[in-house]
Order: sequence, then C-alpha cells, then structure tokens
Amino acid sequence: MRDFSRRGMIGLGAGAAAALGLTACGTEKQDDAGHAGGSRGGASGAPTHPARPLGDGSTAFTGKQPHQPEAPRPLEPGETPPQFVVFSWDGAGEVGTGLFSRFLELARDHGAHMTFFLSGLYLLPESKKRLYAPPNNPRGASDIGYLTDAHIKETLKGVRQAWLDGHEIGTHFNGHFCAGSGSVANWTPAQWRSEIDQAKSFVKEWRTNTGWSDLPALPFDYDKELVGGRTPCLLGQDNLLPTARELGWRYDASSPGGRQRWPHKKQGIWDLPLQGIPFPGHTFEVLSMDYNILANQSVNSTKAPSYNYPGWRTQATSSYLAGFKRAYETNRAPFFVGNHFEEWNGGIYMDAVERALKHIAREKEKGGDVRMVSFRQFVDWLDVQTPEVLARLQSLDVGVKPAGGWKGFLKGGGKSAGKAA
Repeated sequence: MRDFSRRGMIGLGAGAAAALGLTACGTEKQDDAGHAGGSRGGASGAPTHPARPLGDGSTAFTGKQPHQPEAPRPLEPGETPPQFVVFSWDGAGEVGTGLFSRFLELARDHGAHMTFFLSGLYLLPESKKRLYAPPNNPRGASDIGYLTDAHIKETLKGVRQAWLDGHEIGTHFNGHFCAGSGSVANWTPAQWRSEIDQAKSFVKEWRTNTGWSDLPALPFDYDKELVGGRTPCLLGQDNLLPTARELGWRYDASSPGGRQRWPHKKQGIWDLPLQGIPFPGHTFEVLSMDYNILANQSVNSTKAPSYNYPGWRTQATSSYLAGFKRAYETNRAPFFVGNHFEEWNGGIYMDAVERALKHIAREKEKGGDVRMVSFRQFVDWLDVQTPEVLARLQSLDVGVKPAGGWKGFLKGGGKSAGKAA
C-alpha cells in the first residue's frame, strides 16, 4: 500500500481506501460520481461548422472548438513567463448535485479553461455493463458505480457544454481499479490500449448503448479531442505511456507526488503531475488534490463532525493559495489542481477550489500574466518554446527565483541557477 499520510505526496493507498469503501483517487465506491488568454463567449457557445455526424451520431464534427486562446508564441528574450494554472476534474460525472454546472459557470465568469477527465463508464447504462471487459477483472466490474439514466443525461449535457465553453475533454479511463491483481498498476501496454479503446467507444457510441435519440450529439470528434488523461489512483503510468505515445497523446497527468517545477517529457510525452504544495499548520506538503487534503484532515472520512468544516475549508483554501503564490512569486512553474465533483465533509473542498480560483482570477485582473488553462492549452504553449528556454525554466527548483531576474535569465547569457525566495 502506498503511504499517503502526513505528506499526501502520492495517491491514496488502496488498502486504506478499501476500508472506507473508497477508491484510491477519492471517488466513493458504489457512489454515482464519484487561458492562455482570449475572449469568452456566452454560455451556449457556437460550433464553427455545420455538424457532421460521426459513427452512430453520438458525436459530431463541428469545426474548430469555440473560445480558444490565440495561438501561443515563443517567449521573447528577457520576457517573464506566464503563470499557468490548470484546474482538472477526475470522472466528470454529474449526479444531481449541480457541481458540473456550478464550475462551468464559475469558469465562464472568470475567463478560465479547465480539463475534464471523463470516465467512460459514466456514459454507459448499468443495464449494458457487460459491454465493458476490464483487464484482469470480471466483465462488467467497476470500482466506481454506474450512473443512473438521469445522471448520464446530465453528464452528457455537462460534457457538451464544457467543450462548447472551450474546456478540454480528457479521460479518467473506466473502472477505476486500484487494488489486487486487477489493479491498473499491473496492466500491460496492450491492456491499457483495450481500456482506452473501450473508454472511447462508450463516448462515441452512447446513443447506441442508451437507445436515446432525442439528445444532441457531443460536438467533437473524440479521436482527435483525446490527447491526455489521468490514471485511477495515479497508478500504472509506466506501462500506459508506450500506448499513449502510439495513440499520439501529448501529455499524461498521472505521476504521483510531483514538485512545483517546470515539467519534462517522459517517454516522449509531457509528464504533468499533481504537485506537493504547502499545507498550512504542518511541516509536510500535501498533494494538490481535494481527496489528499481530506485524507490529512479527517483520516479519510468524508463525513467527519461538522464543527471541523470551517477550519478545514480555510486550511484547504490556504493550501491552494500557498501553492499558487509560491510559483507565481518565484519560478513561475505551472500550478496543477485535481478535483472530483463531490460533497465530502459538507462540500468544503468545492468551496475551497472556488475561493482559490476567484483569488487567482483577481491576480489576473490586477494585470498579472496569469492564465487559467486546460492541460492541452498548456502543452500547446510548451511545444512552441525553444529547447534552450525550456531547459532554463526546468533548471529552477521549487521556490527559486532566477538569479538576476527574468530579464537576464532568459536572454541566453544569464546563469541557470537561481536563488530561493
């Protein structure tokens, strides 16, 4: 079992999760749910091309995605890099709590883009669960619950709106297996390929699997949209990456226990891990995900005594803001936050991420070059930078400012080393 306590630097251990009926990324077992700049439009968005149905009509090609930032450009000599912030959501299932629409509205209000890692099973009715053949597990098995028909419809609505608003639709795969011989930690590259193919098919064939003909298609080609994901429990990345590379994926967000530094590629794929961030009141750091903060506050309980909630809400908010501030004021490393649509401990973690996003938006409004982007938009920026600039950014440790300031650091003549804040 992986040790998550007192540091929260890696994903939740499977044994501790099982004791609570939880999966290791924090989705309740048997529960239903488990900018780079540019203008934002209205809530509905607008496809840029007449819809061309794909396959059975579950998805459709509608042209260029609306509400995208301007094409990124290389940093100029002496230019300070932007502060990128990526809010991401594991599972992305709407189960009647209104959290999907809540955060779409919040993002719209503050010019933010996000990444939604959709679980393929959230578009598959439980009556059709035997269509799912998970590697090393019984047919139809899943360590997260299947959604009700009503919740599948709400999830389809949320995913459709998210894409029209300019957000990215990635994948959280399917059955979320974290323990035993069937764990994703033990899957081969070929088994990851099977899991991905099935996740894609559940998105691309929801109309066939549900029999519904009265709902609009998802307005994107998922074969082209899908360029990255996050594995359940942050496990199995090494064997996933060869398959991801073959599929043309551009990044993976599954590494556990990353630090707040500029990323590198691993096996040809950008490695974008959740990060250790300051945890107010403690000498250790916590992983930048809602469940890991919960695990350190309430020893994994999602329904702890409510008198704790105000203090824990403040602590969670402060942790996110400390992670943002440390990067913004020093090495400008991108700041990654992972979440689930959940109401653990009275919904305090949803409140914390909302408060953090609003604070970060205010920094942007003050004139700082702060960009709340999706993972795909972030790697778009990385891919146009020169190798020399990337190497200098990657040389900066956590909390370290460039020696002599950004102007000299990225001119080519500055020192690679920096100084601690």
